[in-house]
Amino acid sequence: MTSVSVHDRIGIPLEGLNDYGVVLFADSAEIKIAEVALFVYHPSVAMQRHGNMPYVKLGSSGLKVSKIILGCVGYGTSEWYSWVKNEEESIRDIKAAYDMGVNAFDTADVYSNGLSEVILGKAVRAHDIPRDAIVIMTKVLNPVTRRYSEHLHGNMRANADKAGYVNQHGLSRKHIFDSIKESLERLQMDYVDVFQCHGFDEETPIPEIMEALHDVVNLGYARYIGMSNCRAWEFQAMQNYAITHGLTPFISLQTNYNLLYREDEHEMLPMLKHYGVSCIPWSTLARGALITPLEQQVRQPDDRIPGGRKLWHAETISRVEAVARAKEATIPKIAIAWSVHKPGVDALVISPPSPRHLAAAISSLQLELSEGDISFLEALYEPQQPIVNFTASQSFHV
Repeated sequence: MTSVSVHDRIGIPLEGLNDYGVVLFADSAEIKIAEVALFVYHPSVAMQRHGNMPYVKLGSSGLKVSKIILGCVGYGTSEWYSWVKNEEESIRDIKAAYDMGVNAFDTADVYSNGLSEVILGKAVRAHDIPRDAIVIMTKVLNPVTRRYSEHLHGNMRANADKAGYVNQHGLSRKHIFDSIKESLERLQMDYVDVFQCHGFDEETPIPEIMEALHDVVNLGYARYIGMSNCRAWEFQAMQNYAITHGLTPFISLQTNYNLLYREDEHEMLPMLKHYGVSCIPWSTLARGALITPLEQQVRQPDDRIPGGRKLWHAETISRVEAVARAKEATIPKIAIAWSVHKPGVDALVISPPSPRHLAAAISSLQLELSEGDISFLEALYEPQQPIVNFTASQSFHV
């Protein structure tokens, strides 16, 4: 790997990033550099920033979350993926996020095969964070394997039965109830605030899915439900069934939406507005493509962009660079500012590599973009191949 130059503008080649834009480093020497340059954190700094965090309601519900939701995919064990932080670092980062005003934490049963949930719960208890002061979000769909290092490559769910995980994936009533109980046990909590489907399950009837989710809420295991990574017609069918049958509806949708992938603007976002549901992008930095200038991207991330990278992708990134220079900001700050300016986007799931990067993301919320800036950034976009259900159709990429 090319040597990493670490500096305030996050100059990291794409070889040094995972699919979430989380920083990877090749050897211990680079890690030591990174600890000095990037991982500097002091609680007093965080508390000063607390007042900068806005809180928004999710959909038409009364639940308020921080505009930046902490993504917990990078907390667990490096046995799952090499870029995942260990327990001590993870607990430190979770507390730092809370001190900065983050009140919402997004995890999933499949992250580090359950250990992410365990560590999130430990962080809450270790620092005496009041349970009623935070929003815990987790997900159900994919199999939690027996070993941290076990991965079901290719079509994860298609291979699950063969690997001995029959009835341990999908959105059947059985798996939904097994999953929520196991998540609560790992978290050591009585309930989660938002229980989300990690994708659509074409094998389970929609009535079974929505009735099971409704019962999870009625039994007190979850306060609300949400959806992620689906097609517009799938969401509409599920939401419409819930509403017409007096069941619990979704209040939020996590989706792949950013400057380089805006297909949700055609159908999904207008539909979410119609139903009063919040859009929560999990891919604001385009899975790493909107972090560094093009000249520092030593490997073209063709596998990160649906259908492969096109010329207009590079030209759009160059435009982001130009706006960043004009505003004396970083490329990620412009990408985040663009996202929060979009109608229907109420909050962002951000999985930062350090508290310093989280603080930068929070400061991005104050960055103003004019209509001219937004038009300039969006002008070159071309329709592209839709892609959904990352966790079902590919190796783990969400």
